Amino acid sequence: MSISILEQRRIEAAFAKGIYAEMAAELGAERAKAILTRAVEKLAKEAAASMAAESPTGPSLEHFISLQPRWTKDDALEIEVVQQDGRAYGFNVKRCRYAETYKGMALGELGAVLSCNRDGAFCEGYDPKLKLTRTQTIMGGAPHCDFRYVYEE
Repeated sequence: MSISILEQRRIEAAFAKGIYAEMAAELGAERAKAILTRAVEKLAKEAAASMAAESPTGPSLEHFISLQPRWTKDDALEIEVVQQDGRAYGFNVKRCRYAETYKGMALGELGAVLSCNRDGAFCEGYDPKLKLTRTQTIMGGAPHCDFRYVYEE
């Protein structure tokens, strides 16, 4: 049985917290955050490419949507779908246990780096035609996250 992505992120965050603290002490917080951001984005692209390869017909919006239960497992996200058609998929996250977990670990300032910043990079790794627009996040203090995906032809 595989662990949920929420649990995986909690484990990763505990490890990253120690590494980030050491890098920040040695290089400064700004540089350490930039390095961590690049590493997390690279991992997101690699994971996305692997998930895209799971689709027998290649990456598509339909396949991308079918992956969502991996992120919502264990009630990790409470979402409300606002649009779903052949080219676009939009939803709002009304509760984010990822944000709650990072804040509970005293990692609120790194939560966006460890989680939110993955989303755009994931799209790039999954299929460069998949574009994400998001103007706000719970992690950033907003009441909800607004995910809007468009599959460009």
